[in-house]
Amino acid sequence: MRYRFPTILCSLACLLPATAVAAQDLDMPRPIAGIDTVFIEEMTWMDVRDAILDGKTTAIVATGGVEQNGPYVASGKHNFVLQATTDAIARELGNALVAPIIKLVPEGRIDPPSGHMRYHATISVRQETFEAMLTDVVGSLAAHGFTNIVLIGDSGGNIRGMEAVAEALNAAWMGAPARVHYIPEYYREDIYSCQYLKAELGIFQQPDECRATRNEYHDDYHYESIIATVNPDMIRADQRIEAGLFSINGVDLSPLETTIANGRKLVEYRAQITVRAIRAAIQGQ
Repeated sequence: MRYRFPTILCSLACLLPATAVAAQDLDMPRPIAGIDTVFIEEMTWMDVRDAILDGKTTAIVATGGVEQNGPYVASGKHNFVLQATTDAIARELGNALVAPIIKLVPEGRIDPPSGHMRYHATISVRQETFEAMLTDVVGSLAAHGFTNIVLIGDSGGNIRGMEAVAEALNAAWMGAPARVHYIPEYYREDIYSCQYLKAELGIFQQPDECRATRNEYHDDYHYESIIATVNPDMIRADQRIEAGLFSINGVDLSPLETTIANGRKLVEYRAQITVRAIRAAIQGQ
């Protein structure tokens, strides 16, 4: 028997009322109010349209990752951090929305595995895949009317791709309304908030080395406390308390409420650094 799929699909489509497949009027008013969010994926298309018309023409594109972070912290560490920091950054700017976080980034060679890819739960993409994804996301935002598109990354392995995409698109868009701004300060200025933790919060980790792998777990107080503001389960708070393992780099994370409060301070600190750099980049373009 020979199947005629186009005929079958056409027959089904023809049964639908015309209004079901007609495009919506791009100028039609919103029938309901929006919600209090800066995340584009939580908004309707009308919410985004009206936000742009109201002057929210800056879009934040953040890159995270899915990688090993030891036995205590979920593999989406960077993405959970960005849930907190991008919200704070957009609200502080006052004229910005946040694109869906780019969760899949280069994490090492896939076959044979290298870098983080040697560990289970890590998901990697090729450098060209990452840059192509960024290019299409930024292009989509520009097409909708965002004029300042900001790239930030919560992981050092993302930097090269973001720099390359920003440079290439700005060259291609010379004279166009939209510009792309890679903001290295989000990640690099007082990296891992090492100085702030000691000077402002009295948190002294051991060994006193400001690097991502000061312990074998690829983990530290900066990340754990910020993640705790989003979801303490992602640092396995209850399980570690029960096992007597609720500490990191010699710092006790109990009580959890204090760790969350410090995490909120760190979110605000990172947001202030980033907002200052974004405003300077836009003013200097």
